Amino acid sequence: MATPSKVQLDTSLHPVFFTALKKESADKASELLQDNHDNHHIFFNKEGFHNHIAHHLLTIYALGATPEQLQKGYDRNSAYQRSPIVQEEKVFEQLHDPAVWKKCLGNEKYYHDYLVFFQKEMESKGWEAVVNEYLFSRTEQAEDMLVRLFAGFLHPLIHLGFGMEFRQPAIMCEALAQTAVHDRWIGGLLLEAEKTADRRKTAKGEKSIPELLEEIQRNERLKNSPHWADGNKVRDGILKRDPDDMLEIASQFVVQESQLEKKMMEMMNAAIYFTAAAQRPNKSVKMDFYYMHCVNSSIFFPSFLSPDSPLSTASKIRLLEWKGRIDLALYASRRAPPLLLSEVTSYRPKKPSGWQEIFERVKNFNDDGHASKMLRTVAAAEELCRKWEARPGEGEFIGDVDMRVQSGMWLQIGHMIIDSVEGWGGGEEEPRWGRSVGFDEAWVNVPDRAGPAQAVL
Repeated sequence: MATPSKVQLDTSLHPVFFTALKKESADKASELLQDNHDNHHIFFNKEGFHNHIAHHLLTIYALGATPEQLQKGYDRNSAYQRSPIVQEEKVFEQLHDPAVWKKCLGNEKYYHDYLVFFQKEMESKGWEAVVNEYLFSRTEQAEDMLVRLFAGFLHPLIHLGFGMEFRQPAIMCEALAQTAVHDRWIGGLLLEAEKTADRRKTAKGEKSIPELLEEIQRNERLKNSPHWADGNKVRDGILKRDPDDMLEIASQFVVQESQLEKKMMEMMNAAIYFTAAAQRPNKSVKMDFYYMHCVNSSIFFPSFLSPDSPLSTASKIRLLEWKGRIDLALYASRRAPPLLLSEVTSYRPKKPSGWQEIFERVKNFNDDGHASKMLRTVAAAEELCRKWEARPGEGEFIGDVDMRVQSGMWLQIGHMIIDSVEGWGGGEEEPRWGRSVGFDEAWVNVPDRAGPAQAVL
């Protein structure tokens, strides 16, 4: 049985999207996840680069990976991990003291202490109570932690999502500990946008995320606020040079209680839309590395917002609003590239196939988890969005949901992802991802488009 300190996958507990859950693979994944939990830090270096082992293994397990594929993936990605830092003074025993708690926040050397602390909290209170207390109780401590949950390009949120989707309290403890050691500057966007939205106090005239993406594209001041040389293009770009426009646009994404499912679908669809459609027609297809995290975090919202979720309705609304707003900010921070759906609809796959063949390719791919997560999310979104898609004679958007990605585009996007990360030349010399694709500089090392496998526009 899964506990706050023990990982144990159960094939009877179904994640949001899966193709096959095998007992022998569940046992192997549990063994490897436990080794990662016990022996590795959440960052693999002191620069804060994230340990993605849990993400990768849980994703390919859901996609039917064999024990051999799981072991191979673990061996590749465990080789560069580092051990947790264990403090001799057992700081975890002091974290109930608010002064000690605050002193340790944002410092990666205390990751292990927070991990042990949250394990003990969950052992006595249960994971549902702990998640609510430390993220959603609206105390000063919870408000601070909720901001940190969205830091690091959404990695703490992704980690918590995996824990909740696969019902693994130990992974949730990792997520909460990871949250505590992240920074909190993103609160300048999320908390201020929330205040602006609250002042409106109305849903009349609200705009969809795709409409707000278009508004960002038309705003030259906001588009030009991030610079290529910025160390962090959200913090040092848009929030430094044009915070007012960003807050005004972000605050227009609002969710009413009656709209939870519709707005969740809108958010998932929009993240995939702006990530897949941000291409350069003269260059090989590349997905933006930062936009990709907006996609990969979206798959967990069916778990967060489920009727079985321990979150209150108010917390669900808040979580979804913050996700939509940070997606808008990340889109703007890469200089808001044009979104070309023709790049999706006219794409010619390198190896035409169905989803299962794509999943098999990514399970064998030298991945750290990013590609497999993105593919599982797109496949899940295809299923989840289907009932909201436009149909002939039924209006442009079913249920008034602005869905730009529809029907046959999903599989096209799946091919774009796997083809782009594998590389057209078949070697490691081609970059797997674009980075900040609204900038010309991001495309310098991407090969020009050529060859019969690529669409001619």
